[in-house]
Amino acid sequence: MNTIHNLLLCFFLVLFVSCGSEDPETMIPYIEGYWEIKEVTLDDGSVKSFRVNTTIDYIERTDREGFRKKLQPNLDGSFRTSNLAESFTLSISEDSLRMHYTTPYDSWTETVLQAEDSLLQVLNRDGKIYTYQKFRTFSNKLEINE
Repeated sequence: MNTIHNLLLCFFLVLFVSCGSEDPETMIPYIEGYWEIKEVTLDDGSVKSFRVNTTIDYIERTDREGFRKKLQPNLDGSFRTSNLAESFTLSISEDSLRMHYTTPYDSWTETVLQAEDSLLQVLNRDGKIYTYQKFRTFSNKLEINE
């Protein structure tokens, strides 16, 4: 059953990626920045939305290498963080942009499905699609909601 599920997931992923007209190379500059999770689409198709995030992801890259770091935003616009970061390298494989992570404990690959100025969508190895939006400081969010 699990094998069939994985084969179907791969089929739909290839179909989804191949239908897109975006060149993976053009997505590379857009992965950088401060990102907060907007929603996660699970492999069964259900969606979990996030209205408030206590952590955000900061992604920085130089050419084809970079890192991702978890940050905790403060009300004054500053961030709390640790020295922990997940290093990655970028590659293009099967017409898709891939982020290859390596830590002392594990290594894995994520596929970038979409990367634009204010949207980042990534498929992880468990079949979950993470949709991120650009992070806005708390003061900017308050101004928008008023």
